[in-house]
Amino acid sequence: MQQEVARRPSIVLVIVSAGLVLSNLDLFVVNVALPSVAADLKPHNLGDLSWILNAYAIVFAALLVVAGRLSDKISRKGGFLLGVGVFVAASAACAASTSVPMLVGFRVVQAIGAALLLPTSLGLVLGAYPPAKRFGAVRIWAVVGSAAVTVAPIVAGPLVDLSWRWVFVINLPIGLATLIAGALLLPRTEGDGGPAPDAAGSLLLTAGIVALTLALVKSGDWGWHSIRVIGLLVAAAVLVAAFLGRSAKHPSPVFEVGLLRSPAFAIATASTLVFGVGLGGMLLSAVLWVQNVWHWSPMQSGLSLLPGPALVPIWSQVAARLIPRFGPGRIVVAGSLAFAAGLVWWASAMTVEPDYVGGMLGGMALTGVGVGMVTPTLTGVAVSSLPPQRFATGSGLVNMIRQIGLTVGVALLVAVMGTPSTPAGHLDAFRTAWIVLAVLSAATALPALRLPRPKPAAAPAAAPAAAPEAAADAR
Repeated sequence: MQQEVARRPSIVLVIVSAGLVLSNLDLFVVNVALPSVAADLKPHNLGDLSWILNAYAIVFAALLVVAGRLSDKISRKGGFLLGVGVFVAASAACAASTSVPMLVGFRVVQAIGAALLLPTSLGLVLGAYPPAKRFGAVRIWAVVGSAAVTVAPIVAGPLVDLSWRWVFVINLPIGLATLIAGALLLPRTEGDGGPAPDAAGSLLLTAGIVALTLALVKSGDWGWHSIRVIGLLVAAAVLVAAFLGRSAKHPSPVFEVGLLRSPAFAIATASTLVFGVGLGGMLLSAVLWVQNVWHWSPMQSGLSLLPGPALVPIWSQVAARLIPRFGPGRIVVAGSLAFAAGLVWWASAMTVEPDYVGGMLGGMALTGVGVGMVTPTLTGVAVSSLPPQRFATGSGLVNMIRQIGLTVGVALLVAVMGTPSTPAGHLDAFRTAWIVLAVLSAATALPALRLPRPKPAAAPAAAPAAAPEAAADAR
């Protein structure tokens, strides 16, 4: 069986993609469920409720590289299976939660499992494919992850109509099937040894992100000039500085500074951070708008978001075909501007009275185009530039940066919107938030313009041929 897997790397891709769907789906599947969670568990305000999202994203981000390094050191297969097991158990506990603090706590455990399985999933894929086909495999992996994130509200809609708890219960059959298939079919991998990962550095990063997120979320209640907000921002800066200083000296750092010597990797991760802010804010704002302003049901809300996710895989393939001609930088620039245009569309066209076609549809489509062009391209460029012995660690770093961006995006949305109490106030708050997010999304184009063209022997040049071939294998 192991020899058959070695001959058919697509088997590895299919199995780890199921785990990837689990971790990425749960990043945003809870968005649609938030109003139902609020009605049942009764938190004080949106800021408190947002920690159901942010606690998951923060821990997920902070542990990605540590988990990737640990799996490089011990076993990618073992790390992947352990991550899936933890995630499934925590999902069951989330479904049984009876308070917001309890749910936040179990979301943290979920995030630990997700952090274990995500970098190891890409490490297993990259280890299974020969160099010439890696970029195509990475693109498929990235498309699956992007599609899971954007499809999450659609999947959540009918589940939330039953109960918000079903958004966690649905993880159980997928996770158990992945565990069984992974244990039987994934190839055995040996670790490369080396020093233990920097757990203290991970704690510094977690504390820094928590401080920044708390400052943003509470800025409306406490005021930007409050000593508490200022103190949290200063603490965040000090903690992040300490984290970077420790990473520069530790033999097995969370943030491996040496990887940034690759221009492609450095620029792609910077672009990923900025784009993640816009994406995180956009996804939550769309759900809050249709449920809190238009008062649509979870099912209607999920269906209203369908055009965006539907366009992600289509435009990912379009981008793959255009990369050899125009280079990845121009593709990312075009995608980030399309995404920003979608947010500007909402800011100019949305009205308090429901008008899906005139108000929401165009913006939803443009943001879907943007995600399809930007996310898989940045992931493919960044990860394909890594040395083989750092596949899992490097992919963890890329995704860590993305999750930090998503977390900041959610917190920024809460900070900019505040707590409006009238329909006109809601409209003004959302318009301001969409313009802010649009500016940040368009700013993704600045670092992306400097993305170098791949060398002829590198995988991006072969992406148009490799991606369909790998997709055919996966089927």
